Amino acid sequence: MEIAPKFTAEQWRELDLVEKEDDWQTAIDVLNDRLSARYIEPVEKLIEAENEFKASERRFGFTILAIDLLLMETIQAFKEGLETTDGKSKQVFMNFLENSPHFSGYFTTSEQREKFYKAFRCGILHQAEVQSSALVWSIGELYERVDEMEVLNRNAVHEALKSDLRDYVAQLRDPASKGLRSKFKKKMDFLAGRDGIA
Repeated sequence: MEIAPKFTAEQWRELDLVEKEDDWQTAIDVLNDRLSARYIEPVEKLIEAENEFKASERRFGFTILAIDLLLMETIQAFKEGLETTDGKSKQVFMNFLENSPHFSGYFTTSEQREKFYKAFRCGILHQAEVQSSALVWSIGELYERVDEMEVLNRNAVHEALKSDLRDYVAQLRDPASKGLRSKFKKKMDFLAGRDGIA
């Protein structure tokens, strides 16, 4: 079973993440390749496909956001070392919004984070629509609130999410990030069927 492009669960289980720093760097490459291939690259293609259209004619916003909202939860699950987010999706998603330096400025209160979780994450992933009067757009600020109107820029969300992933990967590359690495390893071990292996 491949856990990233051209990298199998068996290869993951062969990595020495106790003694070999080179293997740690390979492990981090695997994570980056996995998340890029499954989430980042498909969204890049969707955005690129609409580049020549006027903003009012772009139609892939919900698909782009569905993928990126999944990635937010996925990145946070790695950061927290969670094998799954069953029964924890709301808190994991809200933790991402609160702790990501690229998103936290737009969601400064728990009420804002919860509203976004319900309206966008749950609305798009469960109902295929935003559960509010908010608009999905492709220009402007990442998230704007003006009077009763809310506007989310799906392109800005994607760029901020790419920055969050780059930051996380950079932190993992530092051998001093022992706690973060331990949580990442726990999640990847689970995905590779390596539960309980040192």
